[in-house]
Amino acid sequence: MNVEEILNYCLAKPYTTQEFPFNETVMVMKVAEKMYLLTDLEGEFHIALKCAPEKVIELREHYPAVKAAFHMNKSNWNSIHINGTITDSIIREWIDESYNLVVKGFTKKKRLELGLTDI
Repeated sequence: MNVEEILNYCLAKPYTTQEFPFNETVMVMKVAEKMYLLTDLEGEFHIALKCAPEKVIELREHYPAVKAAFHMNKSNWNSIHINGTITDSIIREWIDESYNLVVKGFTKKKRLELGLTDI
């Protein structure tokens, strides 16, 4: 996947916005103002995704392209080097998981207000 494909995939998700809160190269994807994907558009292509704590280490051990996310909570965030070693379908699955983890962290009331009760 390239940056444009990831951007389009994320923007198709309900209540997703694209922001540059840190500088002009660090792109953040948020669902209802909560971050679920981060990438720096300069340098090697990596994305940081939220991950269930019980899967964080497992993914790092199984996939050489997955590391602890720099400047993020290492028990909840992984950095994925997008270099062709992980299939697009797995990357999409991990983006979905990150999005869903963030939505599940919302209060029940907020999920109802947003119509995101099936996540």
